[in-house]
Amino acid sequence: MNVTIRRAEAGDVPRMLELVRELAVFEKAPGEVTVSEEHMRDAGFGPDPVWVGWVAEADGGIQGMAVCYERYSTWKGRRLYLEDIVVTEQARGQRIGERLFKQCAAYAVERNYNGMLWQVLDWNTDAIRFYERHGAVMDPQWFNGSLELEQLKKLASS
Repeated sequence: MNVTIRRAEAGDVPRMLELVRELAVFEKAPGEVTVSEEHMRDAGFGPDPVWVGWVAEADGGIQGMAVCYERYSTWKGRRLYLEDIVVTEQARGQRIGERLFKQCAAYAVERNYNGMLWQVLDWNTDAIRFYERHGAVMDPQWFNGSLELEQLKKLASS
């Protein structure tokens, strides 16, 4: 399989969102993807882009993608957050995920970030092993917290 990794473009967003939905099914959370195609496109390619991405093209279509964004740590400084790496089931085993991961790492180095971080579900042992093979340290000490829009509004108005 001949694979090309390139920077994502606005026209890739429909396929990228399909891959995000595939990932949500795999992660047992299919109803959690609520972002629209328009919102995703604007967030990546509008006047104030907040994410950067790469796609893996093979066999005439996009077979994988990675999406990242900058975050800031008061302890560590500027860091790259890897939101998603997704590779279609039929394209797995071709090192596409590894190439996308390396592309994100190269971007972080190029932009002088002090590190890269991400989340992985504790039951996704294949992904955990993948990251560990690349020198990652998996931290079991931190819990993730979040507020959805309605919770944010309630908190902000209280």
